[in-house]
Formats: sequence, C-alpha cells, structure tokens
Amino acid sequence: MPKLLVLVSFLLLSACQLLPLGGQARYERQAWEERPAGCRGEACPLVNIDTLHFPDEPALDRLIEQRLLEMTRLHANDPLPASLREYQRSYLSGAEPEQTSYLQAQVREQHDGLIVIELSSYQYTGGAHGLPGRGFINYERRGDRELQLADLLLPGQEAAFWSLAAEAHQRWLVEKGHATDKEFVAFWQFQPTRNIALLSDRVLLKYDVYSIAPYASGHPELSIPKEQLRGILKPQYL
Repeated sequence: MPKLLVLVSFLLLSACQLLPLGGQARYERQAWEERPAGCRGEACPLVNIDTLHFPDEPALDRLIEQRLLEMTRLHANDPLPASLREYQRSYLSGAEPEQTSYLQAQVREQHDGLIVIELSSYQYTGGAHGLPGRGFINYERRGDRELQLADLLLPGQEAAFWSLAAEAHQRWLVEKGHATDKEFVAFWQFQPTRNIALLSDRVLLKYDVYSIAPYASGHPELSIPKEQLRGILKPQYL
C-alpha cells in the first residue's frame, strides 16, 4: 500500500476515534414515592425519588445514585446508605411526622458526546422551610468519565474563568435589581461554586441557597457564553 494512502487511512481512523458518540444516549425515568406502612394523612413522612437509568451507561448510573445519596447527608460525616432503596427504608423507619425527602435527577442537555445531568434535593426536617440542594454531572461518554472544571480548562486559566464568572455575577445583580443596593452587595458577595454545567452554548453556574443571595432568591444562575471562553476552555469543549 502506498505510504500516502497509509497516512490518510491513519488520519481518518484517528479522526473517527475523536468524534463524539453518535446520537443521544438512551435513558428511562424511574420514579416512586413511599410513606410508612399504614400511615395516612398529610403529616406522614415521605420519600420521593425521581431518577434515571441509562441502559448503555452503567458508570453514569452508578454516579447518579452516588451523587443523590450524597445529597441526603444532613451532616458531613453521615454514612451513606448502600442504595436509594436502602435510603428510603432507613429514612422512613426513623422519620418524624411531616419530615420529607425529595431526590431528583434530570437530563439537562445532551450534546457533542456529553450528557449533562442536573441533580436536585429537598430535605424538610421541621421549621419554616426545608433545605434544597443542587448539583450537576458533566459526563463524557467517550471516556466514561465525569468532567471536572480542571478537565475543561486550558492550563493556567482557572483565574481567568472565575474572573468571567464574577462579571456574570455583576450582570445578575443588575438583572435582579440588586446592583444599587449597597447592603445587599456588601453582604452577598461573589464566590466560586462547584455546581457547573457545560451546556451547548454556555457554561452555567448554579448556586446553593444562602451562598450569594438570601433563601428567597432560590438558586441563582450565572451564565458565561462560550464565545467569551475562547482561550480559556479547551477547544474540544467549545
């Protein structure tokens, strides 16, 4: 075989290996709600679980369950149950009236060989309101792995990324009418977040309650358009 033909064949094979997996990943919703056996009425404690099953992505299945279980922790050192079903049984066996636990996983987007999962939780143990939680999984199908921020950024670009996030925070303050409120700006200052989603057109940052705004503000979202991230994100993620 001529050398040029060998080289072209090698380049075509390499390109195919680098292309994202074709099509959308198959998944199904798995949802259920349970109360203690024999309990009736609105005061009954309950567990509501709304999760996902990816038949062709077993590593992602395990990761989703692990992350949802981590969101059940009320204290950092609380042991993790072995499974969502085990969590349900354990919770209901010791829950007080009106206590509730909601856990949810949803597909936020699929694009370019990535699956972006949004995780939500709500734990009510009493008082005026419960504690909601949020999180993301950016799952790269080609490598069967979760992408962390360090995987997305070019070397040495973390400070530049958070500088753009701070600018997005300023836009959020203006949009929500807080920019001229000196007390709000002084108390609810910008900070990084671990909840980062790599969407098709932007990077989305979602904040926990009480992080950069009061509880009534819910989960603030900041967006950085991808065109602003050239030279900061690795080219394959643009």
